[in-house]
Amino acid sequence: MFRKIAFGLIWLGFLTYAFIFAPPDQPDTFELIKNLSVGQWQGINPIVIALFNLMGIWPVIYSAVLFIDGRGQKIPAWPFATASFAVGAFALLPYLALREPNLEFSGNKNLWLKLLDSRITGFILTIGAAILVASGLQGDWGNFVQQWQTSRFIHVMSLDFCLLSLLFPALLGDDMARRGMKNQPLFWLIALIPLFGPLIYLTVRSPQVGRSPSPLPEADAETVSNQQQSASN
Repeated sequence: MFRKIAFGLIWLGFLTYAFIFAPPDQPDTFELIKNLSVGQWQGINPIVIALFNLMGIWPVIYSAVLFIDGRGQKIPAWPFATASFAVGAFALLPYLALREPNLEFSGNKNLWLKLLDSRITGFILTIGAAILVASGLQGDWGNFVQQWQTSRFIHVMSLDFCLLSLLFPALLGDDMARRGMKNQPLFWLIALIPLFGPLIYLTVRSPQVGRSPSPLPEADAETVSNQQQSASN
């Protein structure tokens, strides 16, 4: 219960800060978002370009854990994972508040889950993130700080990136347990390295193996069979 309340309060606090206390919107915000989305990056600080594209990698990282975690939840994970591509942690925090601990995975993986569970996916994401970070480091940091202080879009996107880095351990422990990876030092190594910790985890984690439902005990099976025969008569 404490975890649910904590995630709910973080969500409300982030929402309140983003729309009330963050710097105001700039007149060119919509144009900036459009240009970033379609690849018209002329005149845009490389740090902003890298950050914007990294915010597209984070939802894939979370999806690689969420869709498997959602198999054992009362609420489906896909609406939250899908919405995170647009609004990041604003969509993921409600899921973290509503979910229950889930240490097992039952059933078989479909093609989508196999793709998300593949180490190749983690490797591709890691290479892409490394390229983006390297290009972002060539940007104008003085200009970025100025934009962070004056633009709500840049300001909130930066905080969203940091929050996504901090929230990943909330799902990491259960995902490692489902895979039989009982390694506390590895957990903290992944948890304490922003972005690349989760990416490395996706490239080295053990494949997720599903568990078939436990068979009924012989006595229970006989009872069920008798009930079915009675119903048919």
